[in-house]
Amino acid sequence: MRIVLDTNILIVSVSSKSPHHWIFQSILNGNVSLCVTYDILMEYQEKMEEHMGAVFAKLMMTVLLNSPFIIESKRYFTFNLITNDADDNKFSDCAIASNAFCIVTEDKDFNILKTIAFPKLNVLNIVELKALISKP
Repeated sequence: MRIVLDTNILIVSVSSKSPHHWIFQSILNGNVSLCVTYDILMEYQEKMEEHMGAVFAKLMMTVLLNSPFIIESKRYFTFNLITNDADDNKFSDCAIASNAFCIVTEDKDFNILKTIAFPKLNVLNIVELKALISKP
């Protein structure tokens, strides 16, 4: 299953001490494929540097870029579906470009995507993703 992770979800899942570490492990183990664009990768790196330091961010980027379960897509078109925070459009555009099953986020600005009929994008929170992955 292809997913797009909002930056905050990735940040809270990378630490082995986090209760959400199963998300990062699901990517590393190939239970899900993480869809990204260059813009998303740059935001991941920037936010990891802010929260965890440059050394950790560089290490994590190396892990991500070398994982066979990372799908890098190119964004050829901007849909501008998220109006409250235009910077979040990179995630919805990536989901469309990579044919991802869902965007995983806790950010309420993404809720507008639930009201848009086309292009249809699934928006899940952490609990909903866990229930989906846990299904036999």
